[in-house]
Amino acid sequence: MTHHILIVEDEPSIAELIAINLSHAGYEVERAMQTDIASALMKDRLPNLLILDWMLPGKSGVQFAKELRANDRTRGLPILMLTAKSEESDKVLGLDSGADDYVTKPFSPKELIARVKALLRRQTPIEDTGPLSVGPLKLDPSSHRVFAISSNLDPQPISLGPTEYRLLQFFMANPERVHSRTGLLDNVWGNEVYIEERTVDVHIKRLRAALAPLDCDRYIETVRGSGYRITKTPTQI
Repeated sequence: MTHHILIVEDEPSIAELIAINLSHAGYEVERAMQTDIASALMKDRLPNLLILDWMLPGKSGVQFAKELRANDRTRGLPILMLTAKSEESDKVLGLDSGADDYVTKPFSPKELIARVKALLRRQTPIEDTGPLSVGPLKLDPSSHRVFAISSNLDPQPISLGPTEYRLLQFFMANPERVHSRTGLLDNVWGNEVYIEERTVDVHIKRLRAALAPLDCDRYIETVRGSGYRITKTPTQI
């Protein structure tokens, strides 16, 4: 299957450079110079991945990413943020807005393609684990759905982005074990060398935020100095 990628970039030379390299790598490419054009294109056809510039005319890429994450139809869309902002605080802001990865300008086309491939790999389950259960959390890899089940309520669906889904699946397949940031990068991100360990913390935060409305965030525990785990018996009340 040929993956369809939408580039939202207002600098024609950069958009052209990205489009040429993606096309040579076998991807189908569309381009938009601002977010309203991108929204119109996505109404007709949702891409497999969005490459989104931070600084755009009208609405910024950060604001657009937040809106996409708040929409059920686009919540799971992989987003690669592209920007000249390179400070750690900027990277965290970009990831917090909903981006799954972050590339700074100027960039290497080979690095960009590697990151695109890594993001697209995250759209598939880590492995065929079968249905998983930890506490009230139930994950079904066959339907790619997550629910919280309470004794006095119907199952409540939990909507997750692709990276948060893979994190939760990996945790639930390995309950009670402490996983370092490096270990999570190897197992969830596929040993992608370009991803920074700080990125793990941002996605853990997003996973907890998605679980919090159903009081399931407390099952994801931080083990100081070691990493993270999912537990069947959380100490947090």
